[in-house]
Amino acid sequence: MLFLADFNVLKPEPGLLVWTLIIFGIFWFLMSRFAFKPIGAALKQRETDIQNALDEAKKAREEMANLQAENEKLLQQAREERTQMLKEAKEAAEEYRTEKKAQADQEYRRKVESALMDIENQKQAAIVALQNQAGQLAVEIAEKVLRKELADKAAQEAYAKNLVETIKLN
Repeated sequence: MLFLADFNVLKPEPGLLVWTLIIFGIFWFLMSRFAFKPIGAALKQRETDIQNALDEAKKAREEMANLQAENEKLLQQAREERTQMLKEAKEAAEEYRTEKKAQADQEYRRKVESALMDIENQKQAAIVALQNQAGQLAVEIAEKVLRKELADKAAQEAYAKNLVETIKLN
């Protein structure tokens, strides 16, 4: 008890100071030998793992950015292809419509020409039929007139002589 009564923290005794330094040196040696190296290695390993994880995350982020850029590029390319396909489809439809319109116009002209030719042919046939009927009527009328005129024998002979004289004059 007397020993503790003389103890003062602000005034250490030289023996206690030496023993404290020796014990601290031994403790430090043991700690450096058995604790600091594994702790340092574990910290180094942890630092390496964190750095690897950060590198992988950075690489993944770059790959993601590349994939996103590639996706944007593919999307843009798909849009351009769609636009080109729509343009080609419109051109093909316009060409088809123009071709069909030309064919319809050509068919219309052919049918109109055919109808005009049919009308002309029917008109000519009607004219010919009318001329034939007129000629036949003229012949019938002339025949009736001649029969009436040439009813007696003396009139026939006089008419024949008249025709012969007319023919000689010509």
